[in-house]
Amino acid sequence: MPPETVRASAADAPPRNGHSQSRRLASWREHHGWSAAASLRRLGTRPLGSLLTIAVMGLALALPLAFYLLLGNVQKLGDALGQGQAISVFMQPGQTAQQAQMLASQLGDRPEVAAVVVKTPQQGMEELAGMQGFSGALNTLDDNPLPYVLQLQPRSGTSAAALARMVADVRAMRSVDLVQDSGSWRQRLDALLGVGNRAVLVLASLLALAALLVVGNTVRVDIASRSEEIGVLLLVGASSAFVRRPYLYAGIWYGLFSGILAALLAVLIELALAAPVAQLSRAYDGKLQVGGLPLWLLLAVPLAAAALGWLGARVVSAWQLRNAA
Repeated sequence: MPPETVRASAADAPPRNGHSQSRRLASWREHHGWSAAASLRRLGTRPLGSLLTIAVMGLALALPLAFYLLLGNVQKLGDALGQGQAISVFMQPGQTAQQAQMLASQLGDRPEVAAVVVKTPQQGMEELAGMQGFSGALNTLDDNPLPYVLQLQPRSGTSAAALARMVADVRAMRSVDLVQDSGSWRQRLDALLGVGNRAVLVLASLLALAALLVVGNTVRVDIASRSEEIGVLLLVGASSAFVRRPYLYAGIWYGLFSGILAALLAVLIELALAAPVAQLSRAYDGKLQVGGLPLWLLLAVPLAAAALGWLGARVVSAWQLRNAA
């Protein structure tokens, strides 16, 4: 048993006076530092096993990040497509330009609408004349039968349910003859994204549990291989907290390194998708702005993984030491 371990065991003895309390605190800090360093050195003594454990945990933690990245960009794709999906409002035949402007002003005040474009019957006729096969037929018309058309541009970030309510309100207006809205795909996309987000949460929970079990099993094997040393420590009066401290730090190291690996894998996935994503963005005239994982999430993953590693080591070491006592 290392001399520093014997000295540090005094950290768990009850204090007798103020000086003893100070010495106890100093010994407690010393043992934490020794435990962190010793557990890291022990990981280095078996590099293959440590690397395999870290790799398994890192891959498990990287999967939810990859799905989160995919869902976030699908949402951005839906937003980009939605920007070009204006809602066309066809007014009743015979409505005047003043009535069209009044309706455009009324609809433009709604929070769901970002902009309103009024298309006159003459503009509609010119568009039809520019289409192949329509010019000859239009020349036979005595007057222009087309109505005023209002094109409503939905405001970015508006939910599909809010747009559906607005379309229903517009259809109920007396001056409106027809409303063309391709918003059903938005509802389907929102529903699919909702299912996807819930699936990512479930997957992340299951894989976090798997990472916790991996750390717990590794610590269990480590404790079992050092059962004689642990028995000696318990016999000389070391507390369970003192004995399990190095194993808790081992769990923290496993979690921290696997979290760093998961973040690196997520960044590599982003880099691998950069070229095809840029090509897709050019196909949509730059409207599709694809983003990566936020920096705060990449920084939070190693910390969360370290906490998982600590929890797994804490549960297993407490159970093992209780049986060994």
